[in-house]
Amino acid sequence: MSSNKNKEQIKSVLLIGGSGFLGLHLIQQFYENIPNIKISVFDIRPLPQKLSKFFTFNPQDIKFYEGDLTKEEDVTNAIISSKCDVLVHSASPIHGLSQEIYEKVNIKGTENLLKVSKKLGITSFIYTSSAGVIFNGQDVINADESWPYPEIHMDGYNETKAIAETLVMNSNDPQNNFRTVCLRPAGIFGPGDRQLVPGLKASAELGQSKYQLGDNNNLFDWTYVGNVADAHVLASEKLFSENRDLISGQTFFITNDAPTYFWTLARTVWKNDGYIDKYYIKLNKPIAICLGYVSEFVSKLLGKEPGITPFRVKVVCATRYHNINKAKKLLDYEPKVDLETGIKNTLEWINEKL
Repeated sequence: MSSNKNKEQIKSVLLIGGSGFLGLHLIQQFYENIPNIKISVFDIRPLPQKLSKFFTFNPQDIKFYEGDLTKEEDVTNAIISSKCDVLVHSASPIHGLSQEIYEKVNIKGTENLLKVSKKLGITSFIYTSSAGVIFNGQDVINADESWPYPEIHMDGYNETKAIAETLVMNSNDPQNNFRTVCLRPAGIFGPGDRQLVPGLKASAELGQSKYQLGDNNNLFDWTYVGNVADAHVLASEKLFSENRDLISGQTFFITNDAPTYFWTLARTVWKNDGYIDKYYIKLNKPIAICLGYVSEFVSKLLGKEPGITPFRVKVVCATRYHNINKAKKLLDYEPKVDLETGIKNTLEWINEKL
């Protein structure tokens, strides 16, 4: 952890969405790295009482507030009761849900949190955005924070994330002691993942591990979840340092700083489950996109979820990696857990659950 000489000591943090995948790692990192900090969680679901070995905090020591982040009364109660110095907003629906849900949580929820935070005198607001806010299906090569949002996003998730990020950035107001930061993690994975790793395991069980979309020459940023959580703690510390205005109103890409070929993570997970294919059936991007449209059409007729979609093909086949020099320089961020160790931890967690 950074050795910031803080002007003030962070005494309390409120984690919006703290019961989720990233949320539990946020609890762990704040617990480990800021002595005597009071940690509170606001979520629609309670904290799990049984934790993986990767979490050493006691759930009983975490103050929990249940509520809806779009309701002013719920948020007000949590902020006042927690007496938080820093608010971290990492609540977000998973990919593949309806536009209505994304607009409610990512946009309306963020608007409500910003309004109540300003009203109640919160000074530091950190938003968990996404590296996908600049992605429109085209290759992203060594992108830094100067890259603009695309005119049209490919999906509702990243579209609403970009809108929410803009709201957070526009709310930054140092003159009135309200400072905001947006962190943009890319390809999060690790213990507790409810989407990426379970999805890979399910695809292998369906016999899909033998198929490869694209030529696997596209570099992709995976980021270990503990490193993402660490970046949030660093940003919190910086917002309490004398140089707080160097980062307020800023966005930061957060990755493992180790772009790797897209299918590396998937094949490691499959190998752990005993799925070791001697050969792969490779589908190039144009053919895969056509199959995606066919799959969507047939699945709609049958009332089922499509196994492949044009969107998934574009995501899997695109080069997507980012430049994190800004986070290194201004946040003192360095990914502590490398990809190999991160994958090892993830596999240990998977086997731990069995």
